[in-house]
Amino acid sequence: MEFRYLGNSGLKVSEIIYGNWLTHASQVADEQATKTVHAALDAGITTFDTADAYANQAAEVVLGNALKGQRREGLEILTKVYWPVAEKGPNDVGLSRKHIFESLHGSLKRLQTDYIELYQAHRFDYETPLEETMTAFADLVRQGKVLYVGVSEWNAEQIRAGRALADQLGFQLISNQPQYSMLWRVIEEKVVPTSEELGLSQIVWSPIAQGVLSGKYLPGQPVPEGSRAADPNISAFIEKFMTDDVLTRVQNLKPLAEELGLDLAQFAVAWVLQNPNIAAAIVGASRPEQIASNAKAAGVKIPAEIMAKVDEILGDVVVTDPELTKSPETRP
Repeated sequence: MEFRYLGNSGLKVSEIIYGNWLTHASQVADEQATKTVHAALDAGITTFDTADAYANQAAEVVLGNALKGQRREGLEILTKVYWPVAEKGPNDVGLSRKHIFESLHGSLKRLQTDYIELYQAHRFDYETPLEETMTAFADLVRQGKVLYVGVSEWNAEQIRAGRALADQLGFQLISNQPQYSMLWRVIEEKVVPTSEELGLSQIVWSPIAQGVLSGKYLPGQPVPEGSRAADPNISAFIEKFMTDDVLTRVQNLKPLAEELGLDLAQFAVAWVLQNPNIAAAIVGASRPEQIASNAKAAGVKIPAEIMAKVDEILGDVVVTDPELTKSPETRP
C-alpha cells in the first residue's frame, strides 16, 4: 500500500480507502462485512470512510464493530454530516450547529472512538450561514473530537469561501470528496485547480463508476442479477453510463489494462490516482477478495501514452461539465 498526504496537512491516508456506503447494514451481512474490513487491513489499507446517513446510521455501527480491537493510532477514520438521519425531523439534516454537534457525538458512539480524523460536510447547505457551519467545525477541532475538516461535492466557489473562513477560525480545511472516474470528470476544470491553489486534496468516490468500469456490463446484454445496475435503489447513479456506446468503449479499454497486468477495475482505480490532486480513491466491497484485488491499484504508474489512449477510446462519452458539481438547493 502507498500513502499520500491529505492536502497541505501532515496527515497521510492510504491511496485506497475502504468505504461502506452501499454495503454495511444493507447489502452485506455483518459477519461478511467484518471479514471484508479485515481483508482491507491485511491489504495495508488504514483509512476507512463512512457517513451517518449510510443505512441511516447503521453502517457506522458495523464499521465500528469491525474495527474493534485494532490499534486506533494506526487507523484513519472518516465520516460525514448533512443528509437526513434518525427520525428525520426538521433538525436532523443540514449543517446547522445543532445538527453538526449532535451528529458528531452520535458518530463517535457508533464508531466506538473518541475522535475522528476527518469530519466532512457531506454536501453544501444553502439554508445555514456558512459562518455557522464553519464555526461549529472549528469548535469540534478545538475540543479534540475532530482532527481535520473536509467537504464533499462542494463546487469551487464554495470550497474557496469555506477555506477562507477556516483560515480565519484557525483550523485546516484539507479535502473534498467528489465523484470522479474515467467517465465522470466534472471536477477537472474548476474544483481541482481551486483545490490545488488552496491546498486541498480530493478523496474520490465511485472510481469504478459504480461497477461500469469493471467491464461486467456488456453491450446488448441484460444486467447481471444481483448487480448494482439491477438494484432500483442504486441504478439511478449509473443509468447514464448504461448505453451500448459507453459499454462498448469500456470493453475496448481491456487491452490497456492487460498491458499493465491489471484487470479493468484495478485499471480504473489506478487511473484516478494518476491525478496529483487525488489523495485517495474510495472503494467499496462486498467480499474480502474484492477489496484485496482493488488494493493492487495502489502504487501503479500508468505511462502517458496509455493515459492518452484512454482519452482516445472514451472520447465524447466522458462527462466534463463543471456545473454538474452541485448540492441540493434546499434540504432534503
